[in-house]
Amino acid sequence: MVEAHHHRPTLKQQNKPFKSKHATKSSLKEAAKGKVPRESPKASPSSKAAAQTRLNRRNNAKQAQTLKRNALVSATRLFNGVDGAPRIVAVIPLTEDISPRSAVSCLAEALDVPTDDCPDQGIWKMRAERFKTSLQFLSVPYKQMYAALDACKVADYVVFVLSSTIEVTPWGDTLLRTLQAQGLPDVVTVLAPNDNLDGKSRAGVLKSLLSFIQYFVPSQTRVFDMHTAADRLNALRALAEGKPADVRWREGRAWVLGESTEWEDGVLKVTGVVRGAPLAANRLVHIPNYGDFQMTKIMSASIPKSGKMEVEPVVLCEPNDDADSLVSSNDPDDMANEQTWPTEEEMQGSVGAATDPVIPDAKEGTTPKVVRRIPKGMSEYQAAWIIDEDEEEDGDDAGSGGEDEEMGDVQEEEEEMQDLIAEEDQEMETDSRRSVAFQDLDNEEEAKQLETWRNRKREEEDDLMFPDEIDTPKDIPAKTRFQRFRGMRSFRTSPWDPFENLPRDYARIFQFEDFKRTERGVRRRANEEPVIAEPGTRVTVYVRDVPQEATATANPVVLFALLQHEHKVSVLNFTVQRNTEYDGSVRSKDPLILCVGPRRLRVNPIYSQHTRGGGKGANNVHKFERYLRHGATSVATTYGPVAFGKQPSVWLRETDDPQAPHLVATGTFLNPDTTRIVAKRVVLTGHPFKVHKKTATVRYMFFNAEDVLYFKPIQLHTKHGRTGHIRESLGTHGYLKAHFDGPITQMDTVCMSLYKRVFPKWAQLWKEEGPRSSENMAMEE
Repeated sequence: MVEAHHHRPTLKQQNKPFKSKHATKSSLKEAAKGKVPRESPKASPSSKAAAQTRLNRRNNAKQAQTLKRNALVSATRLFNGVDGAPRIVAVIPLTEDISPRSAVSCLAEALDVPTDDCPDQGIWKMRAERFKTSLQFLSVPYKQMYAALDACKVADYVVFVLSSTIEVTPWGDTLLRTLQAQGLPDVVTVLAPNDNLDGKSRAGVLKSLLSFIQYFVPSQTRVFDMHTAADRLNALRALAEGKPADVRWREGRAWVLGESTEWEDGVLKVTGVVRGAPLAANRLVHIPNYGDFQMTKIMSASIPKSGKMEVEPVVLCEPNDDADSLVSSNDPDDMANEQTWPTEEEMQGSVGAATDPVIPDAKEGTTPKVVRRIPKGMSEYQAAWIIDEDEEEDGDDAGSGGEDEEMGDVQEEEEEMQDLIAEEDQEMETDSRRSVAFQDLDNEEEAKQLETWRNRKREEEDDLMFPDEIDTPKDIPAKTRFQRFRGMRSFRTSPWDPFENLPRDYARIFQFEDFKRTERGVRRRANEEPVIAEPGTRVTVYVRDVPQEATATANPVVLFALLQHEHKVSVLNFTVQRNTEYDGSVRSKDPLILCVGPRRLRVNPIYSQHTRGGGKGANNVHKFERYLRHGATSVATTYGPVAFGKQPSVWLRETDDPQAPHLVATGTFLNPDTTRIVAKRVVLTGHPFKVHKKTATVRYMFFNAEDVLYFKPIQLHTKHGRTGHIRESLGTHGYLKAHFDGPITQMDTVCMSLYKRVFPKWAQLWKEEGPRSSENMAMEE
């Protein structure tokens, strides 16, 4: 077959393409055949139209400017007018040579206001006619830590007064760090007036002080010099104009700074201006150092003016049937626990036991039988967990730092049990009988406690190098010493019932089915309530059952309104980080002062690992941390009243000076998860005595054959990553044969991990009167 001849394609004629710009609209419409071109989804018609014309751009800018102006006017309307609420200004000196009264007098001199009645401590109100507002100065003397913290909680502005001759002390540095963690409103920094400072060095001093204060408050741009009239006026303008910055944790909460207080027959009358959110009579109020209380009524209060008749006060609102109760914890009924009917064998055994003769006294030279006292409401199974004093002594003789540490935890558990027994025996005693008497220790006990305290740092270093490793005691069987521990194949997925073997304190607390939903409901109901005592209203709040000593302090009384359910006690979890400037050892269950919201509590928290992203695994088990370490975020767990929102928390440690505590850590409230399991781990180690490929003979992990058989089901692991199981016991000295998933060497270490759930101690209300003064929570029944 002969193929047809074809010319090369390059010889074909190529005509120019048709230029569509010369086409008519009708021809293009016919070519489209009704198809409409699709617009890009990224380009919206409104944004295109707004960007096309200059007029639209100008209109958008004008509308945004109007919205900002209206928002500023509405925010500052609270302070405007003759009857407007005063701007609360906290004046805090950071050195001992400064008087807050002198700083307030310098600011008042800018407006020629007399300051004859200005106190050194307390409230002083000034009318600034030039700025059409009022200022309420709250002066706090030097080295009053907790008064400064409370003043900054209610203030709109904070004035830090610095000295030109004396540097800020460590106390002032701690105060600034604490306020930074607590949450600061707008800050104005001033330099105290000093005639001895010459003009040449003044600029350098101001520059140095500005660099110092910017470390804690980066938004500061200048330090006002109270020696010059212009700076005094500018500092006053910064306080009297504009809108104060919002503090996040105060949003949706009301508070009243008491301008005048009166106590009569257990009822405290506090007169002041409602700030923050509307004040409701159905909610509880918290008074720092004294606890939570109920309101009986809220009455209007007129502003005292000379030459004018006072308006008769009227009742604004009273609590109704929906008022919150002061009941904060449950009263567990021991008789309501699960009871089982005894079997015939048990009944026969009890009859036989009744007829048995009394145990005779022990013969001389023998060990008498120990009769163990079982606390009230505790079963035989739970009583078996109590370690005898003899066992403690044997454990102390076992001799290693990790073992001493573990036995110290056992002693803490026994002390908790003894405290519980003492509380039950002293429920009907008076308050005077409850005071703790001083115990004068002998020289031997004092030396022992001193040695324990000095070894604290060494124990922390050992725990960091060999985490959770302890030596098995030789004098106590391991199955007795670790009878409260369990083994886990997987730390994240192995089942662990969160409601088994709970302490008695768990019967007293409240649990939320869905905490986030409860919080949304509480805030929604608070917004739906009729607004009567709105912010800016001057009222007199009647609070009942308040001790008279609340009015005996020089600092003004502050009322913080609580949201619904914030009086209920639950398990609180906080994310915390160590303060970089504090070098002391912080161990779990060490006593600390927790400052969260308006509260201050004496707590003994326990620390656990904080998983990245907040994950809790399938079983919600988290590893217990013996120490709170630098550079890592941990979770602190304690008992306490519930707090809604991301409340900042400050953790302080008391010192010999009650007004100079150490700042240990800062953090944020996480959740009130009662099912969070904090598991304490102990690692028993052994030495591979003989090795043959995957099989090894291990010694020094146990010291008798019974312990080897008891712990045989628990999985083993090595520091080089091998896993295995116990095959059999060898001999009578605790040797064992183990098989692993790969070859091991004699340089490896065989480990067995055991876990036990731990719980914090019950919290107490902290009071400021002394370094060791505390009182049971007012939230308890």
